[in-house]
Amino acid sequence: MSTEGINPLLVVYAGIVCTLLSGAVSLLALRRHPDFLHFGSFLFLFFSGLASIVAGGWTVLANLTVTDHFPLGLPWLAWHLRIDPLSGFFLLLLGTLVLAISLYGPSYTREFGRGTAPQPLPPLGIFTALFVLGMQMLLLADDALVFMIFWEMMSLCGYFLVTYQHQHAANRQAAFLYLLLAHVGALVILLSFGVLAAFGEGLTFDQMRAAQLSPLWATIAFAGAFIGFGTKAGMVPFHVWLPDAHPVAPSHISALMSGAMIKMGIYGIVRLSYDLIGNVRWEWGVVVLIIGTASSLLGVLYALMQHDLKRLLAYHSIENIGIILMGLGLSMIFFGSGHPMLGTLGLVAALYHTLNHALFKGLLFLGAGAVLYRTHAHDLDHMGGLIHRMPVTAFLFLVGCVAISALPPFNGFVSEWLTFQTALQAPALSNGLLRTMIPIAAALLALTGALAAACFVKAFGIGFLGKARTRRVARAREVPIGMLGGMGLLATLCLLLGVFPSTVIEAMAPITQLLVHQALPSTAAQSWLWLTPISPRVASYSAPFVLAAIVVVLGLGYLFLKRGAVPARKVDAWDCGFGQLNQRMQYTSTAFSQPIRRVFSGVWKVEEQIDSLASAGPIPRLTSLHYSLHTQDWSWLKCYLPIGRLVLAAANRIGFIQTGNIHTYLKFSFATLLVFLWIVS
Repeated sequence: MSTEGINPLLVVYAGIVCTLLSGAVSLLALRRHPDFLHFGSFLFLFFSGLASIVAGGWTVLANLTVTDHFPLGLPWLAWHLRIDPLSGFFLLLLGTLVLAISLYGPSYTREFGRGTAPQPLPPLGIFTALFVLGMQMLLLADDALVFMIFWEMMSLCGYFLVTYQHQHAANRQAAFLYLLLAHVGALVILLSFGVLAAFGEGLTFDQMRAAQLSPLWATIAFAGAFIGFGTKAGMVPFHVWLPDAHPVAPSHISALMSGAMIKMGIYGIVRLSYDLIGNVRWEWGVVVLIIGTASSLLGVLYALMQHDLKRLLAYHSIENIGIILMGLGLSMIFFGSGHPMLGTLGLVAALYHTLNHALFKGLLFLGAGAVLYRTHAHDLDHMGGLIHRMPVTAFLFLVGCVAISALPPFNGFVSEWLTFQTALQAPALSNGLLRTMIPIAAALLALTGALAAACFVKAFGIGFLGKARTRRVARAREVPIGMLGGMGLLATLCLLLGVFPSTVIEAMAPITQLLVHQALPSTAAQSWLWLTPISPRVASYSAPFVLAAIVVVLGLGYLFLKRGAVPARKVDAWDCGFGQLNQRMQYTSTAFSQPIRRVFSGVWKVEEQIDSLASAGPIPRLTSLHYSLHTQDWSWLKCYLPIGRLVLAAANRIGFIQTGNIHTYLKFSFATLLVFLWIVS
């Protein structure tokens, strides 16, 4: 171990020990004292998250790179570990989410042990700890062996967490699909590592960095990394597992999966493309930009059609992964075209949005879990009026809605604004095709932002405003203080990262120095009050002034209304002569999104059905009317279902070898042995 930066790794090791202790407490609770799981395991997760934050923040701020190795596994193959500003940044992201769920989880998980069909709590704690451990260790990995071991640990533990409530067939199907695509992605990642290891003559990342790759082999290595890690990240068209898996997991696990696990895919793309392979090419950026643009637009369109709140949030993860990939694609295009400073801006935009998405998406999933905790309702059309019953949860969820809609002064606006600023530099390119394509992508990103705002107007308006649609919702009450604390932590960070972006981006300089040997020199050229990504003459943004203006306008408006107010007279709303208004007269989520569904009708396969029942007699009268709508993803219908049918057909074709006759099996084994001997010789 190097002596210069010994402490950050020791802090991470302490956090890993706390993670293991969290799992151990859950294991001990398997036979006795299961209630101790609520506090013991989450207490150790709290310390684990705190250690990850300290180590990650210290590594980034001090620009440290610390290495270590352990003689584990095979005698000639040690485990190599390393923490540097890039892994420290993602450790900081992961630790923040772990800290939030450690506050949120004890009260939330208590519900699983109650009711008519209680779930065993210890397995949830064990696999949560192993899930976090897998992410911590893969961020420290400095060779392909350690990376893939803990990548698989993360994926397998994610499977058990998705299928935690395994009594539901839909949960088992979602978990199987998740695990299948996770392993397909892992195989492609192995291909990428194999190319780098072959040319670098070793499995360590240092050997891979030293590999001399031709453009063809570098592109093959990048393609393997992009497809494999992109599958885990949930980019289109490898996204089909995500909207099924995230909603069925416990809500604090959904926050970890959407906020942290899919970011491990972004970490892998950045680590291999910029660090291990290096010399990124503009052609790679074109592919990443196209996939990112498709993911962002399709993700938000799919989300608009959902009425299950957690499924809606899951589709928005696809959208935001697309925005991150757009930043990375722009970065690669500018680097490959000889504009390193603009490429650095795109990389900063992508990394900043990675952090921002972890915060506001974690907040939104925890908010959805709070609603589920009190109402047991997934469907927006069964909610309504929750702002009166759960005001603090409603306010915190609204913060997440504003942040993910990229509205100032919250953090989502800053990272999307940086992405736009990168795209606006397209005239600097000499390639006419790129100068045309990038503005189109920017326009689609603007459309994505508008649709995202509409989607969260729907989510918050139908879920929290109006009248309660069910008796259980009408009787809901605020969640415990621990759950509010976890959400409040993330909401506060959403505001801070939106108000002080120049400070955060300056702190991220060691990451870009490590990866591309560049930093943005002018982000705080006009002091910390102004963010100037290119130069003060091109564009600048002052989040503190925007926040101050919002506060002043709201304050003056409140004082004006209060001073000139007349005594309010409460009367019933106009009912158009139909009688007293009730919850059935409110907009449903399906009705809210109907205009958008008509405009973009070709994006989904839409199945609408109206069932009516009329009374008998000379003049039939309509007695009941039922409307149903179902939208399906074309990528599932056109890509995955045909592959599934092909696999089943192939399995049926080779089923003839299962004769039950030992002689037949011996013949096949002998023939296979002869073929292998011929190949080897």
